[in-house]
Amino acid sequence: MDQIKIGKFIASCRKEQGMTQAALAEKLGISDQVVSKWESGKSMPDLDKISELCGYLGIDVNELLSGEKLTMEQYKEHAERNLIETLNRSSFTLKEKIEFYKKKWLKEHIAFMVMLAVIIVAMLVAGVIMKNSVVIAIAVVLFPVFHAIRYNSMMIYVERSVYDARGNQQ
Repeated sequence: MDQIKIGKFIASCRKEQGMTQAALAEKLGISDQVVSKWESGKSMPDLDKISELCGYLGIDVNELLSGEKLTMEQYKEHAERNLIETLNRSSFTLKEKIEFYKKKWLKEHIAFMVMLAVIIVAMLVAGVIMKNSVVIAIAVVLFPVFHAIRYNSMMIYVERSVYDARGNQQ
């Protein structure tokens, strides 16, 4: 994909619709600097904005990614090429995304997990010192319970980060 060609095409379509960069940006809920970066070829629209952008510009996604209006004869050829290029450029596979968010969650929750481990060890030590088997039993039971709760909260976090409400990959 030629970002500069796509940028020029966005600018051309925007002007055909009689919109300024600021007007298009306002409709999309972004800044006009973002639209300027698209039009200069410095960046591409985020996936969550592409469909809406195409609607405002009166084009389809295939035309946007091709950087030109397409005839019916060109459409299929461009669609397959655009799909392959897009897939090749995607930075994360689903498995990589899941691993990324698991690591991110873990980094964000290490302090809690350390605190939990310290509390459980303290309970075990207190139970041994007091020779109280009830405290030891509680500590032994709490560890897997808290671990399961934290693991489930991680999986919820990962699923919300990787998938949208319909179960589609984001």
